Formats: sequence, C-alpha cells, structure tokens
Amino acid sequence: MTSSKVPALSARIERFPIAGSFTISRGAKTEAVTVVAEVSQNGLFGRGECVPYPRYGETPEAALAAIEAMRAAVADGLTRQALQAAMPPGAARNALDCALIDFEAKAAGQRAWNLLDRPEPGMRTTAYTISLGTPEAMAAATAKASHRPLLKIKLGGDGDAERIAAVRKAAPESELIVDANESWTEANLEANLAACAAVGVTLVEQPLPAGKDEALARIKRPLAVCADESVHDRSSLAPLRARYDAVNIKLDKTGGLTEALAMADAAQALGFEIMIGCMVATSLSMAPAMLVTPQARFVDLDGPLLLARDRDHGLRYDGSLVYPPDAALWG
Repeated sequence: MTSSKVPALSARIERFPIAGSFTISRGAKTEAVTVVAEVSQNGLFGRGECVPYPRYGETPEAALAAIEAMRAAVADGLTRQALQAAMPPGAARNALDCALIDFEAKAAGQRAWNLLDRPEPGMRTTAYTISLGTPEAMAAATAKASHRPLLKIKLGGDGDAERIAAVRKAAPESELIVDANESWTEANLEANLAACAAVGVTLVEQPLPAGKDEALARIKRPLAVCADESVHDRSSLAPLRARYDAVNIKLDKTGGLTEALAMADAAQALGFEIMIGCMVATSLSMAPAMLVTPQARFVDLDGPLLLARDRDHGLRYDGSLVYPPDAALWG
C-alpha cells in the first residue's frame, strides 16, 4: 500500500440513466449527471456526490473545475469548517463537504452521525415522485404507485386543478404533497391552492417564482406552503417567515451537510417545518441527507428509485421505507 503524507483530492463526472424520463415544469431529462469528489490518504477514502442545477447557473463541468481547484487546499489540510468560507454554497461545495465528512468518519472509526454529534437516523418513509404530464398520464402513473403512503406530485401551471383531481382519484389513500416548481402565477395562485386543499393535499412546494412570491404573505393559505427555490441556506430563512410554513433543505443548495444541519436547527428555531429533499441522483447523494431526517416532517429522498440503476452499496429501500447508509456507501 502506498502511503501519503497529505490527502489527495480527485473528482469525476458520472452519468446514471433514469427509468423513463423525469419531467417538471422546466423540462424533462433522461439521465442524472452527477459530480463525485473523493478525498483519499493511506488507503482511506471519503466520497461525496452532487448534482449541479442549471436553475442556478451550475454545470457539471464548472462544478468539476471548482472541486479540482481545491486540491492544494485539501493537501494542506483543509477542514470542513474552513471549507465553508473557501467555497460558495452550491453543488460543488456539497460534494467536497460530504467527502470530507466521509473521510473524517472513516479515519476516526466512527459513523458520521456520531462524529457530528447528531441523532442516529432511522428508517423513514420517503415521498415518491410523479412526473408532470397530462391528467390522464399522471393518473396512470399514480395508479401504479398508489400503494405508496406518500406521493409527491409535480405540477406545471395551466390545468393543475384537473391534474391534482385525477391524481387523488387514482390514489385515494396516499398522502399527497405537490411541487409546482415556480410555475404558478398570482392570477391562479389562490385557485390552485384551493384545488389542492379540496382533495386533501398536505403541502404545496414553491408555487411562485423565487423573488416573486410576495403574494404568499398577502393571502390566507388553506394549506402549508414550502419554500424550495426561494431558500438556500441559513441566510435566506428570516425573510420568508411571512410567506412560507416549511422549507425544503437540499444539500446541493446549502453547499453540503455541514450547512444543512445548521440550517435545519435555524429553521426549527424560526418555526418552519422541514422537508429534506434531493435531486435525481444516486444513493451517495441521499446518504448524507439521511442525517437531517430526524428533524424533518417530510422526507423526499427517492432519487435512486427513479434511476434505471443505482451505484454499488446503495441505500436500502423497502417500498417507500428508506434506511440509513452502510459505511461501505458513506459515513
């Protein structure tokens, strides 16, 4: 075994086919493109995965370059704490933050939750996503998933009242949450919220575009509304208190698990309910997010279930139950 006095950092782009396609209001895709960071030294290695998000101007190539630019800092002993100031929040920092945590846990012979002094995560029920389509197509997809206790329904603006009614008819027993992905307008906001409330939807995610969501503070909301694109890290929480009841924490937005855990604490202190969410990615992306689940009302970590194949040592899914990672995967 080759020994090394300093940690080495490497990164790569990986592609995983989606089972079918994944469609939201901004478009469809047929593969998950991830960027993996790996920190290694003396036979130990730590990994982290991210999904750069075009919505925020991110690309896999730019994320890869941003991670590789940190090689000298990692070799000089970059810590997770120093990383928070060394890179801006976003997907690239997420991959490196999670790789450093994984490496530190393995070096210490501890699980990540013990290392970070957090509760050990248990099994949780994850949402399962129904892609945007016609009411008929969504009802058909929902019928196949109607045995699942929690469904997340992608909506897209015009025709959403018909979509959600068709979905509810196809899954009369499932708890429903809705993600509009910024596709509603002030003109249809109250009608669409009423349509969701009428069929017993529990939560609506990001109905209006980020930065144009002031109307949420002016209306009586008939059900809980959750910020996604409007919220990124702790600094974005306080201005949203009058507009939202919950926040969706995603590690690719916060820039890693370190900030995600701090954000969960801050969000709870401000009275927000918490959703822990994900991009379409492999179990390596979901594993660190499991550490946020003890604080979450809603768990949306179904990314691997939407793939044609997951990576080796992936998370265990039993129907809609998701289990904490084995150390062979992460942490």
